Amino acid sequence: MKQVVLVPGLWMPAAAMALLARRLAQRGYAVHVFPYSGRGAHEGNVQALARFARDKALFVGHSLGGVLILDMLNRHPEVAADAVVLLGSPVRGCLAGRRFGGAGLGRWMMGACRALWDQRPARWTRAAPLGVIAGTTPLGLGRAFGALPGANDGVVCVDETTVEGMRERALVPRGHSMLIVSGRVGEMIERFLAAGKFA
Repeated sequence: MKQVVLVPGLWMPAAAMALLARRLAQRGYAVHVFPYSGRGAHEGNVQALARFARDKALFVGHSLGGVLILDMLNRHPEVAADAVVLLGSPVRGCLAGRRFGGAGLGRWMMGACRALWDQRPARWTRAAPLGVIAGTTPLGLGRAFGALPGANDGVVCVDETTVEGMRERALVPRGHSMLIVSGRVGEMIERFLAAGKFA
């Protein structure tokens, strides 16, 4: 039985991945949801995920969870990966996150992850297929702090999801939080985990 690791986004409990987890379990996958504190130290989360992910080879991460997966697999070549899907993950930084975390309550809510939203490169050098799904319906809290440039899901801009070396990226008309509950996105994830492509 193939093992798949699901990693939720910032401020989201493991239970947020329940619908997707059930869908994948019904398709014969053994599903493991990685719980972590998004406000905690990123390096500590990377190390914890590397330990959690041993002997599991499929990964799906939403938002910060996708950033965590990408960083972990890039730093830990000993962890096997057969296929990876990132959902609305701001791997190149996040303008909305920088705005929100600039001061006051936002700074406290971001915690130690705040530095991840600065602009940075994102690369994938493994042979395993990496797929990116980005939303294009601007429904999310990020827009409360000003308009976002270009196509976006209300929190993350499509350009911020670009990973150099990714196999494929699919754009879907969904808001940021809807990516993990959308039936259409669920079908795309299933196809990519099985065949390394969304279509």
